[in-house]
Amino acid sequence: MVGETGEVSTEDKRREPPVTSVSVILLSLARRIEGELNSALAPLELTVSRLGLLGHIAAVPGVSFSDLARMAGTSVQNVHSAVKGLVNAGLVRDNRARAGARSAIEVTPAGRQLLRAAMEAVTTVDERLFGTDADPVQQRIAGAVLSAFAESPQESAD
Repeated sequence: MVGETGEVSTEDKRREPPVTSVSVILLSLARRIEGELNSALAPLELTVSRLGLLGHIAAVPGVSFSDLARMAGTSVQNVHSAVKGLVNAGLVRDNRARAGARSAIEVTPAGRQLLRAAMEAVTTVDERLFGTDADPVQQRIAGAVLSAFAESPQESAD
């Protein structure tokens, strides 16, 4: 209720719906998606982060550490550490010709096999969160996202 000073009472402020922010809504949904994906990937001994790195390496065979860091939005030191774990797991290899030479990181056959299994897990999560039995709002969000990324650069420029 508005008092004599024109201010809304504390009690009425609590009844008002929260301010809607696209950023907050998407961040909340992203956290839920990440949690679901991490749960689905755990049996494969993967995380969303590790899957992303493996995916970048698969998409750009021969990629360097600095290029990987740029793609992942992290430091070269973090990428070195993460790639070392992938190498130790037999999922990638560094085809560096000699010490000090630029790295050429590639996914191994075992890494490709793990990527296929991981994408099956991702598909399951997509279906659960955004498929035909999902919340209609989330279905609309998925449609909007897919539509936004389906546009060709030329269509966007028009």
